[in-house]
Formats: sequence, C-alpha cells, structure tokens
Amino acid sequence: MRCVIARYPFDLTKAGVLASMKGIRPELVTGESVTIGRRRYPVKQVGRVITRQDPRDFTAREVSRAMTRLGFTCHGSPEGAPVGKGGPAVLRAASALPGGGGPVAV
Repeated sequence: MRCVIARYPFDLTKAGVLASMKGIRPELVTGESVTIGRRRYPVKQVGRVITRQDPRDFTAREVSRAMTRLGFTCHGSPEGAPVGKGGPAVLRAASALPGGGGPVAV
C-alpha cells in the first residue's frame, strides 16, 4: 500500500513492517502507540524504523494513519503520561525552593 509520510511516498506492507520491527526493542510508550505482533511500540519509533527518517520530520498522526490502513491496532496517549523531564514533581519541588514562588516551566 502506498503511504505518504513526511511528504515522501512509501510502499508499505504489513509483512514488511513486521519484518522491519522484528528484533527491535520497544521504547517507553509516552504518547500514541501501535501494537505490532505482541509488542506495543511508540508510533514515532515505528516511523523512524520503517522510513529511516528523523522523527522530527513526520507526525505521529501520519504514521498512525498508515499503520491503521495496514491493519495494525493503534492506541492514543496513555492516561497519566509523563509531562516533560521529571514530570509534575519537578514543578512542586521548584515552588518549594526559597523564592521559588509558583510553578516553573521545565
């Protein structure tokens, strides 16, 4: 099936994606994800592997759309996903410092 990801056309097949992801360890899922085989991968990781492009060049939505069209199950962002580096605890810790005042953007 022909898919356009980051303005480049790719001829993808379900078998081709399965073969590309074989032996690849899933990274930590913090956003959208896709189930390939028995594993759940972040869509940006899958996009990086199958297109060999930098993940900043394409959106998670582009890869999710392609994976759904190929028959893979895609998932939205998990509840309680980490927020930035360190998460909300960093904001609480920064406000507790002398002169910390309110929350600080990380």
